[in-house]
Amino acid sequence: MVKDPKKPRGKMSSYAYFVQTCREEHKKKHPDASVNFAEFSKKCSERWKTMSPKEKGKFEDMAKQDKVRYEREMKNYIPPKGQKKKRFKDPNAPKRPPSAFFLFCADFRPKVKGETPGLSIGDTAKKLGEMWNSSSAEDKQPYEKKAAKLKEKYDKDIVAYRTKGKVDSAAAAADDDDEEDEEDEGEEDDDDDEDDDDE
Repeated sequence: MVKDPKKPRGKMSSYAYFVQTCREEHKKKHPDASVNFAEFSKKCSERWKTMSPKEKGKFEDMAKQDKVRYEREMKNYIPPKGQKKKRFKDPNAPKRPPSAFFLFCADFRPKVKGETPGLSIGDTAKKLGEMWNSSSAEDKQPYEKKAAKLKEKYDKDIVAYRTKGKVDSAAAAADDDDEEDEEDEGEEDDDDDEDDDDE
């Protein structure tokens, strides 16, 4: 698909700003040296992990400002015919419920991290995946039941959310109360489609 040159530049994360700063520093120190990208990324990642929240703060502020810029520009952006405009997430919309596997991960991640403290995020996820796959149907059942319950609630909430303003206010109010109970469920799922813009 051809990229629209008028489309606003994707928003940058705090880590992306940090890497950009590292790159600029490296260029100043070694203007003629070529960069081994894999090695450079690894060094950046290690440095980022050891930074204090205060040091990361300035990059997080830059990312926040960039997010504001991106959202403002996207509101005024009209994509060319045939291209979909990316939907903005309404913060009041019901959150997608976590899958049975996500619920399982939430329970077992601390255990895996405790047993192998140096494990990377990717390796932790891989290990959790293996644990899930080797679990018996009986062990999976409580997670599947809980996920089904949350999905059922989400389906009701999303219907109420989409028809808000069209239903009588008493029913909508009742649904609103429900919605807040599990406001924090499914957080991990939320960022899935946020990061596609940076390519």
